[in-house]
Amino acid sequence: MARIYVGTYTQPEDHVDGHGEGIYCFSLCERTLTLTQQHVVRAITNPSYLALGAHGSTLYAAAEITDGDGRLFAYAVDRNTGALTLLGHRSSLGGAPCYVTADMQHILAANYLGGSVGVWPLDPRGGLLPNSDHRHHHGSSVNPQRQQAPHPHAIVLDPAGEYALVPDLGTDMVVSYAYDRAAGRLGNPAVSLRTRPGAGPRHLVFGHQGRCAYVINELDSTIMACRYRRGELTPMQTVAALPKSFTGPPSGADIRLHPSGRFLYASLRDINCIIRMRVDSATGRLTGRAYAHVLGVTPRNFAVDPGGRYLIVANQDSDTLVMMAIDPATGLLNPVGTPVPVPSPACVVIAP
Repeated sequence: MARIYVGTYTQPEDHVDGHGEGIYCFSLCERTLTLTQQHVVRAITNPSYLALGAHGSTLYAAAEITDGDGRLFAYAVDRNTGALTLLGHRSSLGGAPCYVTADMQHILAANYLGGSVGVWPLDPRGGLLPNSDHRHHHGSSVNPQRQQAPHPHAIVLDPAGEYALVPDLGTDMVVSYAYDRAAGRLGNPAVSLRTRPGAGPRHLVFGHQGRCAYVINELDSTIMACRYRRGELTPMQTVAALPKSFTGPPSGADIRLHPSGRFLYASLRDINCIIRMRVDSATGRLTGRAYAHVLGVTPRNFAVDPGGRYLIVANQDSDTLVMMAIDPATGLLNPVGTPVPVPSPACVVIAP
């Protein structure tokens, strides 16, 4: 039996009519792919992004507060019941933290409105210690509504844990920092990738034994396949994720790789679908677009089972989770069962 944690928006924001209660915990029967709600952790505002700590013994949440500095929360995970116990919280040192990454000794977080990223050491229980580094981004780009300032949207460690890569939607760049794991420090920022002006890089995922990375751009719904080496991304392919017939405003969201490395998935809020693409085993290039409707509205985030059998989609504006079985031969998605009610879901984490 797996545990599923779901972060929700708990109050209305410009982009969502938030009415969740906090962090929801579900048990998942992996034989039938059915979800059963177990717990709800309240007393947290807009836990819009979650990350499991090392060995699954802790859970970290970014509280996306927009009227001042956000908060970062740490919880101990009861491995028998899935219940969460608060270990503490700290200021994110910026507005609207939207992403958190955990390693053995630290968490790293990105502040969307604050235009900054930071590192927080962990105590022996996994609780948060005072911030050990904090870096502000600078710049803007061509979209006057969305790119008037820097907007870091994620912070992702490379597979070796040597560099932290930050897609910045506001500046059309992916910024790279050398990461000192022992000290919890970030090196001098470097431009790892420049996208097309107005593309708006949002999330990225590593694949192909760490030799490639894939970036989803929110503002034009494109996916960039890049070679990767020591903090540097070299573009080799840009794929238009939307069908040619689509005429509305693009809104790419999340991106994930199948554990086999053979399939790449991305959520497209503009058409309420997950796109599946094949990954060439020799080059890392993408081919073969296929779409699966999410049976809901605004698939903000999704998680892929570590065993590669299913994925779970959080449909933010239709208040549902949807289970999708993954065909092991083709990577194609098939909805399973009926949508599970969850108010304003923003993030899904699958815990073993």
